[in-house]
Amino acid sequence: MTALAPLLRGPAPIRPREALRAGLGALVGVGLCGLMARLLSEGELSAAPLLVAPIGASAVLAFAVPASPLAQPRAVIGGNVMAALVGVTCALLIPNPALAAAAAVGCAILAMALTGCLHPPGGAVALGAALAAEPLGYDYALAPVGLCSVLLVLLASAYGRLTGRSYPHRTAPAASVHNTRDPPADQRVGYTPADLDAALARYGELLDVGRDDLDALFREVERQAHGRLHAQILCRDIMSRDIIFLRADEDAGSALSRLQAHELRTAPVLDASGRLVGMARRAELLAAGDGPVTAALDPAAQTVGPQTPIHALLPVLSRGAIHEAMVVDEDRRLLGVITQTDLLAVLYRAHVVETAISARAA
Repeated sequence: MTALAPLLRGPAPIRPREALRAGLGALVGVGLCGLMARLLSEGELSAAPLLVAPIGASAVLAFAVPASPLAQPRAVIGGNVMAALVGVTCALLIPNPALAAAAAVGCAILAMALTGCLHPPGGAVALGAALAAEPLGYDYALAPVGLCSVLLVLLASAYGRLTGRSYPHRTAPAASVHNTRDPPADQRVGYTPADLDAALARYGELLDVGRDDLDALFREVERQAHGRLHAQILCRDIMSRDIIFLRADEDAGSALSRLQAHELRTAPVLDASGRLVGMARRAELLAAGDGPVTAALDPAAQTVGPQTPIHALLPVLSRGAIHEAMVVDEDRRLLGVITQTDLLAVLYRAHVVETAISARAA
């Protein structure tokens, strides 16, 4: 029984909310797909939907695992239609049903794989076409197979947008905030895209996950590991405490002079109670002229608590859009400031210590 435990336990189950989302989507999607296909092909709405059984398997992929390469529109439509054509052809050319069925499935897999539209339900489409009780014509690939496949993809796309899922699935590229071709700073170290491609080539097997999704997953694993290694360093340990700040009720001219005197580009703005209300920068203060600091106020300020581990700041301060984080208490009273320079210095120091420890251990 112990040896069977891994087989019985299986992978981590899908979250209940996601399972409900997928099941409800398949219920609505398959139902509407069949009824709409009947209406489009025969011109009348019938209680009997125009469906083939493999569309149910396609729905599992499109609604439950919409990020899978095997569930993308090219795979669903192209795979099913191609498999139907192969199945009909094998049935016409091979008199023996068993041989026709085997040839249909094997040739369908080969055709789908070579054309980049591998779709597991396509094997069932080919098998069904080869074993049909009555000989099928090539129009079977258009209706019901092609028609239902197209409708299913359209319905899955609409449902994905309504429920906050990307279908067709696209992995958003990590773009530079400065609109340059350089990758974000946190992706310039560690493994490279060439390393990932080489590892996939050596692995040599088809994975049911896209390359870009693998890249995003591995980057997240790196961040998680880095966070574990540096979780003991808190923001309160590295923050600057002697802070140059601006008052919300002072005029922009005096605030600009203070920034220039301290060679600062930006500074936090506090109200009369010492609570953070935002940030002010040189350019905005200059534009405000003799007006109040509030006229140049940017209320969006990156804030963290004193107990926040510094690794939480890495994805924030390394992207280039934000250069400092404000350390505040529960009442938003300013306790300190952490800049990119502060974070860089502590990470360098941690690297030096880790290198020395490793050298002594060796």
